[in-house]
Amino acid sequence: MSDLANDTIAAISTPPGRGGIGILRLSGPDARAVALPLLKLRHSLAHGQARFAEVLDVEDNAVLDEAIVTFFESPNSYTSEDIVEIAAHGSPVLLNHILRSCIRNGARLAEPGEFTQRAFLAGRLDLTQAEAVHDLIESTTLHQARVAAQQLGGALSRQIAPIKEKLVHLIATLEAGIDFAEDDIDLLPAAEIIAQIEAVQAPLRALEETFGYGRIVRDGFTLAIVGRPNAGKSSLFNCLVQRDRAIVTAAPGTTRDLVTERVSLEGIPLELIDTAGLRDATDEAETIGIAKSREAMAEADIVLLVLDATAPLHAEDEAAIAAHTARPLLIAVNKRDLAPSSRLLEHSSHTAIATSALTGEGVAELRSAILGVITAGAPSSDTALLTNLRQQQAVSNSLAALSRAHRAVNAAIPHEMLLLDLYESLQSLDALTGVTTTDDIIHLIFSTFCIGK
Repeated sequence: MSDLANDTIAAISTPPGRGGIGILRLSGPDARAVALPLLKLRHSLAHGQARFAEVLDVEDNAVLDEAIVTFFESPNSYTSEDIVEIAAHGSPVLLNHILRSCIRNGARLAEPGEFTQRAFLAGRLDLTQAEAVHDLIESTTLHQARVAAQQLGGALSRQIAPIKEKLVHLIATLEAGIDFAEDDIDLLPAAEIIAQIEAVQAPLRALEETFGYGRIVRDGFTLAIVGRPNAGKSSLFNCLVQRDRAIVTAAPGTTRDLVTERVSLEGIPLELIDTAGLRDATDEAETIGIAKSREAMAEADIVLLVLDATAPLHAEDEAAIAAHTARPLLIAVNKRDLAPSSRLLEHSSHTAIATSALTGEGVAELRSAILGVITAGAPSSDTALLTNLRQQQAVSNSLAALSRAHRAVNAAIPHEMLLLDLYESLQSLDALTGVTTTDDIIHLIFSTFCIGK
């Protein structure tokens, strides 16, 4: 991605395809000069005001379309540059013609994420807010959108600010004690240094613990439905999906391949995987299907083991239960309508729920149990979340440096060496918000954006 320069960029900001409205966006010092030859305005452009305009074909000055044009004057715009947005009818041919005309007039095609990158480089957004723009665009549930909007509003930055302030205060105090020792400025006693380090560590640890839930909100959760053939896995799968997505027959072994469906559970994306029945395979196709089932079990965030209430516990069921002593496992004792007194519910080491895919009994309780596993450890609604690995690693690196500093104090290491660890911790927090982030990381983040944003 090119450096921020004195050029003007242009792109279609609405998704590809036909629609009632399509928006072309220009940003840069010449945005107005590039756009004006294409427009026949009734009133001159003014900051923050929409103007009616006719879109002209510059080759013969004929009217191509009618549009609403909005101008945002620097520095009061998304990118802190002059921005012109042309909202025309959403014809791909028309929008591409306007875009080509802008490029002929001196603009260049924007690269992916370049509008938001310019906002970041201009100081309008920090890096966590820029990442939230991408998350907001990619959100598939309302809960995801709400979390992204919270991050875009600077929730994570606001939570980091007082932590950094404490760390900077400690560094400044230690530096002063070293640099001005001849002026009788006392060095902090070891106990006080440790107390201040721990005052920084505590909120950072709490923030790091939000990553598990933040990742789930951003990327979703995977649940594999496993069990013996004809236990009702596909029927329960259809109940959870709330439509007939998987084929269901009375013959055992109907499902030979993985069937997946993405649903929203209280705003959290949940990928459901219906698997082949666990048993000794009878042919090559079933052998492959069962191998995929075991892979899905190993990779899923939660495993839902479906037991047949009308049959005794099988060795395959026992093996599945034994394999999930440390990972989330839920048990659905299905066909409850046929065996209301089944003793399979007595697996106290795991949550077991009586269900009937035929009558719907227990399905609501099953959804609640799944949601309970997903949201276990979820922070309060007003707490900012770490939502991606880059953010988590920055906080983790900061904590690691603080731990080294803590050990250095206990070992009576000179403050000059202690400060190296404290500065490293501060640098990691700066990387979180983008103060010291390398160009390679910036490029990686913004390259995942769509063109026009």
